[in-house]
Amino acid sequence: MSWFPQKKTGQSLVHRVCQKILKSGPIPKHVAFIMDGNRRFAVKNHMDRAEGHFKGFDKLAETLEWCLDIGITEVTVYAFSIENFKRSKEEVDCLMELARQKFTRLMQEKELIQKHEVCVRVLGNLSLLPLDVQEVIAECVHFSKDNKRAVLNVCFAYTSRDEICAAMREVAEGVQLGLIRDSDVSEEMMEKCLYTSQSPHPDLLIRTSGEVRLSDFLLWQTSYSCLSFVDVLWPEFSIWHLYGAVLHYQRNYPSIKSAIDSDMADRIRRQREQDYECVISTCDSSDQSTNSLSSRVHQYTLDREARIKQFLHHVNSKRLHYFQELVNRKKTVSV
Repeated sequence: MSWFPQKKTGQSLVHRVCQKILKSGPIPKHVAFIMDGNRRFAVKNHMDRAEGHFKGFDKLAETLEWCLDIGITEVTVYAFSIENFKRSKEEVDCLMELARQKFTRLMQEKELIQKHEVCVRVLGNLSLLPLDVQEVIAECVHFSKDNKRAVLNVCFAYTSRDEICAAMREVAEGVQLGLIRDSDVSEEMMEKCLYTSQSPHPDLLIRTSGEVRLSDFLLWQTSYSCLSFVDVLWPEFSIWHLYGAVLHYQRNYPSIKSAIDSDMADRIRRQREQDYECVISTCDSSDQSTNSLSSRVHQYTLDREARIKQFLHHVNSKRLHYFQELVNRKKTVSV
């Protein structure tokens, strides 16, 4: 199945009315999916596991269309956990082959990628994947990186704990290289070292199959997300389940927004206090006049922001270089 179904099914009057009602309220801009239940769907329908995973991909393509229809412009999906490597070799090989086929198909749909202006990002510890899978993924990411209308984040060879550890290693390297100081480290800077640094946090997270766990998925990013656990296997997920989850988000929107605003205010306050304390620790008593302190704190803040900007440029350049090297290698091998 195509990533971008071209024969769009005509919407019924009921669907159009439901969409209009939903759009009268706040629509989540970023929705994350834990697409759980492919294997159970296969058992339930007397098919092999591979067929269950292929049905799951077909449902993803359909769901992306539904999301765009109601104004959801960014989707993040949990496609393959690092924990999945513990499954049988036969199933892991099947999932790797599915990735090869689907990302190769995506590159065959370049015109549709550009037409829909979709940016595809693949997030995870990609070095754990077979080299040819890394290469085709890198080609997709590199080709679509400048598109802005919609974003699809595919979490592949991913767990949240691994992501947080990778971010910590980036920060430690930054301190070791002298790009940043210990005192520069903050929650905000850590967030910008995560794989998801280019995206806002999900407004809504949906998990299918009736399980009520996050399973090591976006643990940092979903601290203030609305959670919707749907008791249906992923290939059976319908547009009505999506509508229900969005309605659930809208009912809880006021309390979620209040919590997010409060957290942001606390972060800003803590950063100001930390900047002040850093300046105080380097001043002697004769330099602590109000005007002098205010000026020093302001300059310290500017210097800290400049250091962090340089550090994040270093981090992002490494990631871009990784993908570019894979793209170049694939081109060289093809020639």
